[in-house]
Amino acid sequence: MKIAMASDHAGYELKEELKKWLEQEGHEVLDFGTNSTESCDLSDFVYPAALAVGKKEAERGIFVDGVGYGSALIANRIYGVTAAVCQDPFCAKLARQHTDSNVLCIGGKIIGSGIAHEIVSVWMQTEPITDVDKYVRRVKKVEAISEKHLKKLTEI
Repeated sequence: MKIAMASDHAGYELKEELKKWLEQEGHEVLDFGTNSTESCDLSDFVYPAALAVGKKEAERGIFVDGVGYGSALIANRIYGVTAAVCQDPFCAKLARQHTDSNVLCIGGKIIGSGIAHEIVSVWMQTEPITDVDKYVRRVKKVEAISEKHLKKLTEI
């Protein structure tokens, strides 16, 4: 699977660790930076990574910042992106099953290496629930909101 990755300085080290592990698992990683622990602006890296997911240049995205919410805030402004902040494997499972999230956001300041690997593993392996009407209906409602309020990438 092709995965877009991005971080700021607070998530850099965890991003690098997860990137190496994902590549060892056979995934292709598109790394949008940052490339150090030097202070930087998160949007400079998450925005192009989220665009890659929205344009389907990557199948999924994994973004790491201090707590995860900044990445999700930026990513969810892009048409075609459904970003979820997950701080444990249970949330990661539900983010895929119930919302078909295509971007995972985690916090490098609050998630340790071991739990981060577990979260990513569960999120990567979990498929959305497509045979239960309430989940399909809910995903379609969110997609309708995007259709109404976000510009398609072809319009930009």
